[in-house]
Amino acid sequence: MATTSESGLVKALGLVDATTLVMGSMIGSGVFIVAADISRQTQSPGLVMATWFVTAALTLIAALSYGELAAAMPHAGGQYVYLREAYGPLWGFLFGWTMFLVIQTGTIAAVAVAFAKYTGVFFPWFSTSNYVVGSGRLGITTQQLLAIALIVFLTWSNTRGIRTGARVQNVFTFAKVAALLGLIGFGFLLGRNTQAVSDNFSNFWRGAGWNFDTLRIAGVAMVGALFSSDAWNNVTFTAGEVRNPRRNLPLSLAIGVGVVSLLYIASNLVYMNVLTFQEIQTAAEDRVATAAAAKMFGPVAVQLMAAAIMISTFGCNNGLILSGARVYFAMARDGLFFRRAGELDPTHHAPRFSLGAQCAWAVLLTLSGSYSDLLDYVIFAVLLFYILTISGLFVLRRKRPDMERPYKAFGYPVLPAAYILAAGAIDALLLVYKPGYAWPGLIIVLLGVPVYFLWQRRTS
Repeated sequence: MATTSESGLVKALGLVDATTLVMGSMIGSGVFIVAADISRQTQSPGLVMATWFVTAALTLIAALSYGELAAAMPHAGGQYVYLREAYGPLWGFLFGWTMFLVIQTGTIAAVAVAFAKYTGVFFPWFSTSNYVVGSGRLGITTQQLLAIALIVFLTWSNTRGIRTGARVQNVFTFAKVAALLGLIGFGFLLGRNTQAVSDNFSNFWRGAGWNFDTLRIAGVAMVGALFSSDAWNNVTFTAGEVRNPRRNLPLSLAIGVGVVSLLYIASNLVYMNVLTFQEIQTAAEDRVATAAAAKMFGPVAVQLMAAAIMISTFGCNNGLILSGARVYFAMARDGLFFRRAGELDPTHHAPRFSLGAQCAWAVLLTLSGSYSDLLDYVIFAVLLFYILTISGLFVLRRKRPDMERPYKAFGYPVLPAAYILAAGAIDALLLVYKPGYAWPGLIIVLLGVPVYFLWQRRTS
C-alpha cells in the first residue's frame, strides 16, 4: 500500500523497484564498447580485467558506504542531502548545479543519441547525415530528432507518477539483464575461440609491471569502466518514494551494484574468450560486443546487438530522467533552484516542473552536440563528489554521533578510507595526465560558487 511522505511524494517503490533502478541506471551502452579503448590504453589483457575488478571493488565500497547515509537520511535528493548535511548548503548546491548542467542532463543526451544511433541499424533514415532542418552545426538531424523524442516521451511518462516510471524501469531492466546474460551464456558455451584464448590468457600480464607507469596507465584507463559503472547512486535521489527505505535502500545498492559488476566482469571475459586482443582493440566503432556476437552468430549479430543496446539505453534513460528530477525538487525546497521545481503535480504527485526543466536542458545539449565533450569532463567531477560524500561519513559520525543509523557502512573506517584514497589518486592522475578532461570538469564545479551566492542574494 503506497503512502505519502511529508514532502508529498508517494512511497511506492519496493525493494525490487529500487534494485532495478540501480541496475537499470548503471547499464547503458558503455559495457558494449569501452573495452576497446581500455585495451588500447593498457596494451595488456591482465590490466583490462584489473580495471574492471578494481572498478567493481570501488563501486561496491562506495555503494555500501552510501547505504549508511541513505538509511539515516531517506529523503528526496539523496546525495544532495548528504553533502548539505555534512558540509553545508553550498556543497549540496555545487553537486546539484553540476548534476543539472553536465552530469545528469549530459548523460541523458548521450544515452538518447546512442539509442537513436542503434535504431539507425534497423531504420537507416535515422542518421547523422539526414537533416530535417538546416545543415551542419545549425541543422537538426533525424538522429537528433529521435533522441529528443525519446527524452520528451520518457519525461512525459514520468510525469504520470512514480509507479509508471517504475514499471517502465522494471520491464527494461529485466530485458537488458536477460540480453547481457544471453551474451555471456553463449559466449562461454558456444563462443570459445582457441586462438583468442591463447592470445589473451597465455601471456595475460604482458605489458604490465609492478611500477608507477603501470598504475598510471591503469588508473587513467579506468575512466571508461568507471563511467560504465556510474549512476548507481541515482536510487538515493528517489529515497523519499521508497517504502521501508532504511532497509530497502542499502539492500538495493548492494544487490544492484554487486549484480551489475559481476555482469560487467563476465562480459569482458567473454570478449577475451571470443576475440583476440587485437580484434578487441580494433573493433569497428569500438563495438566490441557486436564483434564478439558476429564471431558467434554471423551478420545477424549486428541486429541482435543493436536491439540489445536499444533496450539497454531506453531503460537507462528512464532511470536517469526519473531520478535526476528529484535532486532539483529537493534543491527547490531549500530555495536553491526555481521555486516551481519544488511543486508536485496534484494528481500524480510527480515533480512535473523539475522533470520539464531537466528535459529542456537535455534537449538543448542534444541539439548542441556538446554532450560528448561534456561527458569527457564528467568523470572527474563525479569522482570528486563521491569522495566528498564518502568523506561525509566521517564528518557526520563526528558532527552527529546521535543520528539514527539503521545500517552502518561495511568495513568502516578502512574501506571508505581506501575508496577515498583510490578515487583521489585517480582524480590526481586525470589532472596530470588528462588535463583536457579534468580541469574543465573542475572549472564547471567551481563556476557554481558565484552562482550559489547570486542565487542566495536573489532569494534573500
